[in-house]
Amino acid sequence: MTPSTDGPTVSDDFVFNTRTDLRADQKAEVLIEALPWLQRFKGALVVVKYGGNAMIDDDLKRAFAEDMVFLHQVGLRPVVVHGGGPQINAMLDRLGIESEFRGGLRVTTPEAMDVVRMVLTGQVSRELVGLLNAHGPYAVGLSGEDGGLLRARRRHAVVDGESVDIGLVGDVVEVNPSAVLDLLDAGRIPVVSTVAPDLEDPTQVLNVNADTAAAALAVALGARKLIVLTDVEGLYTSWPDRGSLVRRIRSSALAELLPTLDAGMRPKMEACWRAVEGGVGRAHVIDGRAAHSILVEVFTSDGVGTMVLPDDEPVPSPFTGEIPAVDEAAVRGSRA
Repeated sequence: MTPSTDGPTVSDDFVFNTRTDLRADQKAEVLIEALPWLQRFKGALVVVKYGGNAMIDDDLKRAFAEDMVFLHQVGLRPVVVHGGGPQINAMLDRLGIESEFRGGLRVTTPEAMDVVRMVLTGQVSRELVGLLNAHGPYAVGLSGEDGGLLRARRRHAVVDGESVDIGLVGDVVEVNPSAVLDLLDAGRIPVVSTVAPDLEDPTQVLNVNADTAAAALAVALGARKLIVLTDVEGLYTSWPDRGSLVRRIRSSALAELLPTLDAGMRPKMEACWRAVEGGVGRAHVIDGRAAHSILVEVFTSDGVGTMVLPDDEPVPSPFTGEIPAVDEAAVRGSRA
């Protein structure tokens, strides 16, 4: 006999489709939920660090581009900052150049730096700009070299307590956001590749971490939000226990937690911490493997991922707790 059920069954191969499987009133409810957030973030500058699986999977690439264009069309001012680790590794392998990491950082020889620069500015940036511009003439690519946007100082890695030279690798120490602000004022979506001139020798270019570069740029721009895409749902206090996902954490609590994090998550959470400490209203780490996770974070009441907020800010609700808009003209004037 066929077992009885209390209701309709769903086959294992069923795939939910928002276009066909939502009633009209349900679609309206989704849109209305976004209304207070559309109002609150109109004109807000948002820096998004693009990385992880979102920049490898073709469907996720297209979804990311749609998210950025959506933000732009509803009145936000998105700025995209990207790295390109997987693409760099693939090109180095293709050219027979060995990839070496020490202390979690890529050892970047002059030969490898040529590849890093070529891949970031000539491959990753161009592909993303093309995906964005498939929706209209929105995106413009630039690197940390352009318009004096970024300047960096060479750094060393620490391995077994010893300082180790890792070549042409640097930390961002100066940001001049004028070029990005000009593009935003022109109605464009800036797409920033993370290479930067050496502060001590401007003829030399350094490879800089995209997470920390995104945080530094967010601070310099006075951004309302920094959003970092990664390949997990957010910050876990006891990975892989999914029940330990942290939804909200204050800056001081995160500072205490940073030394305990693994090498993959630490630079992302440190970037969020630096951004909030530098005046960015909120910083988020969200799962880039989920299509349109950026829209869910920005335009729904529950959001997704992990939010880092200042110590003196109340826990946000749908209608209270957001910081006021930043005067971008003042930012421009103070850094001219």
